[in-house]
Formats: sequence, C-alpha cells, structure tokens
Amino acid sequence: MSSVLGVSVGAGTVRLARPQLGGTQGNDAPYSFEVQSISMPEQQADEAAADVIAGALAAAPEIAATTITFRSEPQARAIRAAMARRQLTNYQLVPEAVAAVHFAHATSDMREVSTLAVYDLGSSGLTVSVVNARTSDVYQCERISDISGDYLDSLIREQQIASGRIAHPADPAGLAALDGLCRAAKEQLSNSNAVALPSEQGLVLLTQENFEALMMLAIESSARMARDVIIRAQHPVQAILVVGGGARIPLIARVLERTIGVPVIVPAEPEAALARGAVLLARPAQVQQAPAAAPLGAPLGEEHDSTPAWLTAPTRRRSPLSALAHRANSRRELNAAVLTVSSLVVIAAIGLGLGYGPEVLERGSASEDSQAVPVTTPPRPSVAAPTSAPVTTTEAVHETVAAPPVRQQAEEPADAGPPPPGPNTYTVVPGLPPIVVPTLPPVVLPGFPGPGQ
Repeated sequence: MSSVLGVSVGAGTVRLARPQLGGTQGNDAPYSFEVQSISMPEQQADEAAADVIAGALAAAPEIAATTITFRSEPQARAIRAAMARRQLTNYQLVPEAVAAVHFAHATSDMREVSTLAVYDLGSSGLTVSVVNARTSDVYQCERISDISGDYLDSLIREQQIASGRIAHPADPAGLAALDGLCRAAKEQLSNSNAVALPSEQGLVLLTQENFEALMMLAIESSARMARDVIIRAQHPVQAILVVGGGARIPLIARVLERTIGVPVIVPAEPEAALARGAVLLARPAQVQQAPAAAPLGAPLGEEHDSTPAWLTAPTRRRSPLSALAHRANSRRELNAAVLTVSSLVVIAAIGLGLGYGPEVLERGSASEDSQAVPVTTPPRPSVAAPTSAPVTTTEAVHETVAAPPVRQQAEEPADAGPPPPGPNTYTVVPGLPPIVVPTLPPVVLPGFPGPGQ
C-alpha cells in the first residue's frame, strides 16, 4: 500500500510527517500523523534536509509522493539543488502558508473564513502571511528575524542571570545548555503557573506573571507587525492561524486577538502543523507530472486534476478593444481640430499679406465707437487699379480723434454697389473683401508653339 510524506524545513529542525495507518480519528484530529523531528545545524539546513528525506525514502519504499514546504524562493532553490545532487525527483515544493491553510481546513471549521492570516513564530524569525483560504493564493508574506523563539529565550536567560540566581556560563557550551534550559521553562509555562529547573549554574525559576511581563513588549511588537502586513495585503482576514514553536505561548493568542480583533486558531502541536499540512498536499498521482495541490479537505490518497491558483502565473492585463477604439477616435478628432486651426491661421496670414489687416482693425475700432461718433469707411479700391499718391495733411493731430484723415480717391456714384466678382476673385472669409489672384502670363518654351499657334 502506497504512502505519502510531508516535510517542513526549519532553521534548526526538519520535521517529517506520515499518515498513521489504522489511526483513530477524532474531532480535533481528522487525520492521525506520525511526526518525527530531527535537529540539524542551521548553516546546513538544506543539505541536512535532503539527507533526511533520502534516508526516509530509502527506509520506506512504499512512499509514492513527497511534499516539502519552503518559506522563500532562495530556500526553495537551495532545497531543489540539494535534492538534485542526491538524484531525488519524486517530490514537490509548496509555500509554508499554503500547507498551513490546508492543515487549518483539516483541523478547524473554516466555512466562514475566506482570507486567513498565518502567524508562524519559529526559532529563527517570524513569518506573517495573508492567504486566500479557498484558492490558496498568497496575497502577502513578510518575515523578520528581530522577533524569534531564540530571542525570547535570550530574554529569559538574561533575566535569570540578572536576578543573581544563575551564574553567567564561562564557555559557549554552558551558554547553549542554559539556553536550552530556558527554552524548556518557556514551554512548561504553557501548562503551569510556575517552573523551577535546576542547572549547573543555579536554579531557573520563572512564574507565569514574570514571564508575560518579560515577553509583553516583543509580542505586542509582533502583533503590530502582523496587523501592518494584513493592511498592506488589502484583504481583510476573518481568522489568524498561529503555528510554530512560539504558538505554545498563551500570551500570543490573547495579544493577537486584542490587536487585530479576529478569532485566533492555535492547533495542537503547532510546531508540526506545516509538515502535517504538507502531507495533505502529497498525492501519488503527481510523481511524473507538475505538482498540483489537492482540493481543501480532500481525504488522503484521492486523485485529482485541479491545479491550485498559487501555481498559475497571473496573466497580463490587456486593454479592451473598446478602449483602443476610443483612443483612436480621440486622436482623429484631435488631428481634425489641429487641421482646422491651421487652416484659419493660413487664411488670416493671406489676408494680412494682401493688406486687409488695417481695414479689419479700423472696422473693429469703428464698431467699438459706433455709439459715440459714427465713422464711414470708403470702399477699398480694386487691387488691380493703381492707387493714387497719398495727400499730405497739415491739420493738427489732436484736433479730433474720431475723424480719420480723408483719403483722396476717384469719385464713384453714390448708389454704386460693389463691383461684380471677376474670374479670379475669391471670397475666403465672410465679411471681408474678396481676394483677387493675379493672372500669370503663359510660359513659352523655345521650340514649342505658344498659345493660339
């Protein structure tokens, strides 16, 4: 009978989870898992994880599929390279937040949760993710190392040394032993009000009240960081899932619920939640195909063909055809407007060049002063007829403003109207005199007959 394997790779621990055959099912644990934790150096986490997986596959040939969680793309590349060096190909990589969402569906009632925040406090840092609880899309994922399980342990160690009950270790080995003792005291406080652990340096004594006062600032800072990540994700969450070793601290759930205002889910054995969620994603049918996650809440061993949304690259948005057509129409309207304005400018320039500018100005000033003093402008002579010489005027300029100098011109009948338009007369702008285009003489080239020959 085939089996599956789920693996989570932490900073100093690799956890393996397998479904326990014949296990009992309860209300809080729909599936029974066999979990194994293996400590390893933090600097060689990827290589050590690949060795552990290779050993587990060699010891259990019935394992048909393996799922490994990762928290970042650099870690995923490092795990993939380490597995390739050992010629291991029967596996898939999934984000830690996706495994957490699948585990939440298997252990909690998530029917009213559309967006879930995952608060993962491990030994090396804090990771906060905002995930779509139905499609497994990761909206936002941020990680900091300022707040971690090791940092909380160091706070306890420094507090114990400052109290005078514990002597400062003289070597790194003694310091590491004291850190382990402080970590054990922290874990025991999740079920008791006080802890007293003897050591070579002295007695580690810690009460629940002192512990919470010591942790409060760091945990409140982590809750504010989680709230900021949710705000940046622009997707309101309906619940928060707390996983990792730090989830055993009861103060974390209370501070998160008070700061963010949504229910907080803390599963049993939260440090193994990612490995158990990876088991739910492992499918034997995916050995030689691209990895695909199972539907949320599907029983183990059931084959499926759906591809989760987090494996699908987002498509590039394209402008609709109606928007493109509107843009083309706008350009054509703009070009037509520019052409019209240019034509008016050319016509005005031609009118000014033919000498109609002063007459237009005189008509404008006459219209403004028409109510004060009426002014009569004589008709303009034809362009073809030569104009007479200007008459010298000796009258004072300041004598009158409304009476312009009289121009001498040929007498015409009073009732004579404007001359009939000739063949070369064109009216360009209504209200202005027509434009007469002179007739050019024909050009006769040598060797060619002229007109009329």
